[in-house]
Amino acid sequence: MRLKISHTTEYTYDVPVAYALQRLRLFPKSGQSQKVLQWNLEIEGAEQELRFDDSYGNDTRLLSAHSDATLMRVTVRGLVETRETNGISGKHTGWAPLWLFQRTSAMCEPGEAVRKLAEGHPVHAEGDANRLHGLMADIREQVAYVTGATDAVTTAEEALARGEGVCQDHSHIFLAAARLMGYPARYVSGYLKMDGVEEQTASHAWAEAHVEGLGWVGFDCSNGISPDERYVRIATGRDYRDAMPISGIRHGQSKEELAVHITVEQ
Repeated sequence: MRLKISHTTEYTYDVPVAYALQRLRLFPKSGQSQKVLQWNLEIEGAEQELRFDDSYGNDTRLLSAHSDATLMRVTVRGLVETRETNGISGKHTGWAPLWLFQRTSAMCEPGEAVRKLAEGHPVHAEGDANRLHGLMADIREQVAYVTGATDAVTTAEEALARGEGVCQDHSHIFLAAARLMGYPARYVSGYLKMDGVEEQTASHAWAEAHVEGLGWVGFDCSNGISPDERYVRIATGRDYRDAMPISGIRHGQSKEELAVHITVEQ
């Protein structure tokens, strides 16, 4: 499947911003499940200062706002060819060692609720994949998808206890439980082509667990499936903070407003 993607993030300020620095992880790479045919970056009100691959292998850019800017707009757009791999994205690569993904992280610190969830999925006679699919199904049943029920700093334990969340929360809960179950697990940010919907207000997220003999296998708890050819992966990390598409800092007294526009179409 060929997917055409456009993602614009726009920051507006009531007075010129004194200083702003943005970190972008918005650049897909070719791999087992996808081939990047075209990808472009357009910037208004800022300039690119640095480009590098972070410790998780994510193509990362740093942008600084112009000193007199009242608008900073970042747009990425391109074409990605995807293929069905049954959710398998391949063997582990990159500078971060595999054992790092077995350690807990700030947003995936397990509490009583997560530990109880993990204990409900003992070693499966039919193998690791079935065990992890069972975990995904359990999370989807226990945590309803409710937009606005949580925010960017909600932890896995908080979302599970609340019983509501979005794809970020589902992914964090899966990561926290899978690590307790003995699997390296990581967060994936990206895009999803939804049926009958082209315009979206946010990117998508899912989780991956490393399974012996298979490599990294994806689990989208929000939709109850492993990623297929409708998914485009952008960045990975231990949790949302490591893979968030855009993050930054700013100084000054200006008030900031944010608008996001995303389209994903075949």
